[in-house]
Amino acid sequence: MAETPLYLNPDLDLNKRLQDLLGRLTIREKISQLWHEAPGIPKLNIPAYNSWSEGLHGVARNGRATVFPQAIGMAATWNPNLIQKIADAISTEARAKYHTALRKNGKTDIYQGLNLWSPNINIFRDPRWGRGQETWGEDPFLTGTLASAFVRGLQGDDPVYLKTAACAKHYAVHSGPEKLRHGFDAQASLKDLHETYLPAFKALVQNAQVEAVMGAYNRVNGDPACAHPYLIDKVLREDWGFKGHMVSDCWAISDFDGPHAYTPNPTESAARALKAGCDLECGCRYAHLLEAFEQGMITEEDIDRALTRVYTTRFKLGMFDPPERVPYANIPEEVVACDAHAELAYQAAIESVVLLCNKNNILPIRSDLKSLFILGPTTASVEVLLGNYYGMNSRLTTLLEGLVGRIPEGVRTEYRTATHVLHESQAHSKWMYQSAASHDLVIACMGITPHMEGEEGESIDSAENGDRTRIELPEVQLQALRQLSEAGAKTVLVLTGGSAVALEEVADLVDAIVFVWYPGQEGGRAVADVLFGDVAPSGKLPVTFPKSTEDLPPFEDYSLKGRTYRYSEKEPLFPFGFGLTYGKVECTNLQVPREALPNQPLHISVNIKNAGPRDVQEVVQVYVKHLNQPLAPLQQLVAFQKCTVPAQSETTLTFELDADRLTLIGEDGKPFWPEGTLELTVGTCSPTQRGLDLGAAPPLTATVHLH
Repeated sequence: MAETPLYLNPDLDLNKRLQDLLGRLTIREKISQLWHEAPGIPKLNIPAYNSWSEGLHGVARNGRATVFPQAIGMAATWNPNLIQKIADAISTEARAKYHTALRKNGKTDIYQGLNLWSPNINIFRDPRWGRGQETWGEDPFLTGTLASAFVRGLQGDDPVYLKTAACAKHYAVHSGPEKLRHGFDAQASLKDLHETYLPAFKALVQNAQVEAVMGAYNRVNGDPACAHPYLIDKVLREDWGFKGHMVSDCWAISDFDGPHAYTPNPTESAARALKAGCDLECGCRYAHLLEAFEQGMITEEDIDRALTRVYTTRFKLGMFDPPERVPYANIPEEVVACDAHAELAYQAAIESVVLLCNKNNILPIRSDLKSLFILGPTTASVEVLLGNYYGMNSRLTTLLEGLVGRIPEGVRTEYRTATHVLHESQAHSKWMYQSAASHDLVIACMGITPHMEGEEGESIDSAENGDRTRIELPEVQLQALRQLSEAGAKTVLVLTGGSAVALEEVADLVDAIVFVWYPGQEGGRAVADVLFGDVAPSGKLPVTFPKSTEDLPPFEDYSLKGRTYRYSEKEPLFPFGFGLTYGKVECTNLQVPREALPNQPLHISVNIKNAGPRDVQEVVQVYVKHLNQPLAPLQQLVAFQKCTVPAQSETTLTFELDADRLTLIGEDGKPFWPEGTLELTVGTCSPTQRGLDLGAAPPLTATVHLH
């Protein structure tokens, strides 16, 4: 009886198993495993494996799956516990689909593997960027907190095995323009790098132990992100202690000798990327690694280092162990798109809804409603449920289906498309808007669609490869709202989209605005239940909504000056962290120490009172402002909690702020403890007068002296 090879013995130390496996491979075989589409190695019974799979808001591009709200919608929940449950459900379905494909086909194809190339934690610095919908918003702390929860859900809590392998992307300083991404050189100061663009990546590496990091297409201060000596070797590996593998964005290394003009030929592109620490390529340049090896550009040690990292992940996924040893190997395929996951998608869609405007408390819809008119180009759209990088499901519930399923019998209801999403037309008829206005209430479903914003090549209505040039609502939709207003309609506007929309004129034309993002398969049901008051909205904006496109700095400028709530001095239309609910809480009794010391946490507490008649779910947010510190952001989110406060009751929340949340970043990119006065604000929105004017609870403020 043949002796079991060491690499197949799950009781041995992982390093011994890896060394045994490497010793059985030729140079050609080793190199072949450094592509995303790795061929099988028959002599070792290693099946072909494709590392490219997506799990942004559900298992994507692999048939049936639960479709959760797009990432930016999940960010609007401000609920890390919910996010972790969602990611756990995604990894459960990915596991089931992987093992089913392996049993049926003896191998897995693209989008069927366990390396999920999610989450996207780039900072959403500019609302024109079409892929901002994939991110967790504009704030590095919020992004790092929510995405860390997502990674924990994807990777599981087993001490030996990964459930799936999460991937933090796109490292780094990557947020448009899409049209330029293959040759763009993002210029960022060391301060902006370490204060804004890198903290979320650091959080995922050090707090969530993310297994993989994906390099971006662009250059950063001259060097390609996938071969960046400072970002990869110094920051990622040395400073943060990252032990996982790094993968390139797809065909990004081909850009080295293409648009970047960084290397003279494909062979040198492959060599530069491998030696810089990019272990796995999605693309085709690593086909030249053998040539690079033969020419002495790389060594076998370089190849072994990369392969060890790549295969460490595969071993941790249990790919070389008996199924009975791997706790996730026997998940049945019945979990895919199951009822329990659908309910989780419903809960996520509920909590993602942001109530921006509610004049005269027109929402929730009154029980004595007699007639309702539903109109708008996104009302019956499946696309606005999905966003991008999505799975498919047989129970996608459009806004129209959700509303019709919830409208009480006896309410006279009509529906018209009424206008296009984007393209101008002469189809507007005054009689239709006058007819709509004759009803007790109009629900207008409009906004942005994935045809207008997304990744390069995905958005068929975008002339900017997926980006937008203007963030206002399209004129054809504005004109429809103007006619409704002129006819005297009472209008609730339900807006879809993956990014901020400038709504200054719109806010004057309608009675309520509900922003629902791309809400996933249960979006229609969730939105209807919010509108009719079965549940109250609790979402908060993870991005600032500017008043107009003109308020934005140039798109290609990566400086944070004038960007996001942290550095923009322009008054927003709807501030970061804002969102109304059906009711209102009061913040009282803020307890804050008078002094704080470096290396010691700061403990604070606050009471949240709900004097209203219904339970309220609220996100309590903590911001700091360093007074007399010219390098400091205008405000900085440092903590938050989502809590339920029952009607006629009061609850106490406590926060522990690590000292590093109170530090500042100098021009050299290094943190320092800023002695002086710290202003600390606790409320339900970022600290702005605009938030108060819109109805946010008055915040509480205290000062702390930093020694």
